Amino acid sequence: MNPQAVVLVTGSSRGLGRGVAESLAALGVSVAVHYGSNRAAADETVARCQALAISPDQRFIPVAGDLGQAAGRQALFDGTMAAFGRIDALVNNAGIAPRVRADLTEATEEIFDEVIDVNLKGPYFLTQLVAKYWLAHLGQSLLPDGYKLIFVTSLSATVASVNRGEYCISKAGVAMATQLWANRLAGDGISVIELRPGIMATDMTSGVTAKYDALIAGGLVPQKRWGTPADLGRAVTAIVAGHFPFSTGDVINIDGGFHLRSL
Repeated sequence: MNPQAVVLVTGSSRGLGRGVAESLAALGVSVAVHYGSNRAAADETVARCQALAISPDQRFIPVAGDLGQAAGRQALFDGTMAAFGRIDALVNNAGIAPRVRADLTEATEEIFDEVIDVNLKGPYFLTQLVAKYWLAHLGQSLLPDGYKLIFVTSLSATVASVNRGEYCISKAGVAMATQLWANRLAGDGISVIELRPGIMATDMTSGVTAKYDALIAGGLVPQKRWGTPADLGRAVTAIVAGHFPFSTGDVINIDGGFHLRSL
């Protein structure tokens, strides 16, 4: 891989995004490590990526930006371009859970708006900024088979949880955003793929570990384990490395078989 190729990974200061950044470091590319407010966590991701890098020409730089605000998205794009001078792939990974889990009859518009702004509006319009740059620089990607766009959704894109409806709606919206951007960019040779994680071991799920341990033991996940950030990272690196050149618009489940239907 070309160590000068740059992948912007949103939400890569922790959790699944950190796992993606680490896998990309081991692949041999440079990474823009996005964070919202926790610079210390982003610096830790940078250090871990540097330890995994396979070329001295790779670079790992933290870039701040509030994805829920237009100015924050612009700052993230501008900061990445200022630091690296290019973007070859975008991994829309960042997402938040509702601050308060509430039944549909009690959920508030304030929390709905907060989740939608970060989880859906954020990646949709950040992609717009990056896509405009790509369309103005066609044929200049340093990655095999051109620019790559990846949306990270969730099993919640199709599985209803009535105590976090805003989260489910946001992820279902991102699934449609994948289809929209895949259709728009396919003719320009830009690949767009959705990765749909299942029950993943991150800080977002740390408060419900016992609940999901029991469900997994009871057969909810056919492969009988939690997913890990490294599982998602491997999928991202396969796409970035050009191993899915004829699969734009596809959904790849990273869920241990959760999506399977059986009798």
